[in-house]
Amino acid sequence: MLKMFSTQLTGLFNRLQEKEEFSIEDGARLLAQAAAGEGTVYILGTKEMQAVALEAIYGEEPLQSAAILTENVELEAADRVLLVSRYADDEEAVKAARNLLEKGIPFVVISTVRGENENTGLDTMADVHIDLKVKKGLLPDELGNRVGYPTSIVALYIYFGLKFTIQEILEEY
Repeated sequence: MLKMFSTQLTGLFNRLQEKEEFSIEDGARLLAQAAAGEGTVYILGTKEMQAVALEAIYGEEPLQSAAILTENVELEAADRVLLVSRYADDEEAVKAARNLLEKGIPFVVISTVRGENENTGLDTMADVHIDLKVKKGLLPDELGNRVGYPTSIVALYIYFGLKFTIQEILEEY
């Protein structure tokens, strides 16, 4: 089972690299504006996606100028936000996105677009949206259901793509 999961996960990573390459570059450019200037890259992960914020702050190689977005934070015009959610229609994430829009703070979103609530999803609100492309589990079980739903693993993969690109941009800057 683990071998099949690994194969499916590798295939998903390859699809993301192909299909989301430009969105990752655009997102990194937007986030690098804060890291290169006087701003902070704030990260808000909903539910299991808090893993991305924790990696960015407490991982072996923290993201430059990054902090976890909490309710107590007063955002400045130079700040940028990375918002990470399982789905583009997640209520908590959509509420946070509306707040960012009201404050005029540019933000990047990592989430899966399900096709439901198309007009009110994060993908239509964000300056840059990166689609996780995880709509169902990667493996079939014995009853025909799908299991193995690796949203946090995939979000971390995209985060590292953003981080590496931000580092390249800042080195050139």
